[in-house]
Amino acid sequence: MDEKTCRTIFARWREANPDPRTELVYHSSFELLIAVMLSAQATDKSVNLATKELFRVANTSKAMLALGEDGLKRYIKTIGLFNSKAKHIIETCAILSDRFGGEVPADRQALESLPGVGRKTANVVLNTAFGMPTIAVDTHIFRVANRTGMAPGKDVRAVESRLMQVVPDEFKQGAHHWLILHGRYVCTARRPHCGECLIRDLCEYPDKIGVEQTVSGGK
Repeated sequence: MDEKTCRTIFARWREANPDPRTELVYHSSFELLIAVMLSAQATDKSVNLATKELFRVANTSKAMLALGEDGLKRYIKTIGLFNSKAKHIIETCAILSDRFGGEVPADRQALESLPGVGRKTANVVLNTAFGMPTIAVDTHIFRVANRTGMAPGKDVRAVESRLMQVVPDEFKQGAHHWLILHGRYVCTARRPHCGECLIRDLCEYPDKIGVEQTVSGGK
């Protein structure tokens, strides 16, 4: 997909949703980091239900350490992989307290040094908490990038690299959120809602479903 088409796609998404945001509920960079760590192989809804109570008692690295691994598990036991996530979160909080004064670092290398924090989580935090033009590639974005032809790639790093090349700079800050929302609610895995899609005339997916009219004029 060429840059002109990509620009048109993001322009339409921006017109429909000028201020895209994560659906995770958070009030600080620390809360965001913990929520993103918990969201691996879990829905944002399930994470929000757990963190609503968790963050009332532990919304800093110091408070989380005081809660301890077993205490943390009581709040996140409804989330998949909660045992390993609790271990990583407590280890991460210890490092944040010891090395970073309890603050979440606005640095990729530092973030990726934290237990349980990979490139995707680091990208989300850098973008959402610190306003950096990074694009985190999850399963939704990987699907949308490949299905639409916007940024085809065999793995998430290839897709991320291609997206960083084709997405115009003016859209990079919101690109992650527009892409993930499109994949979550429109370009779904089993049956995409092509008839409701804002970009169906620009999408290169050959097996569109329920398309009855062509979008024109950017609407």
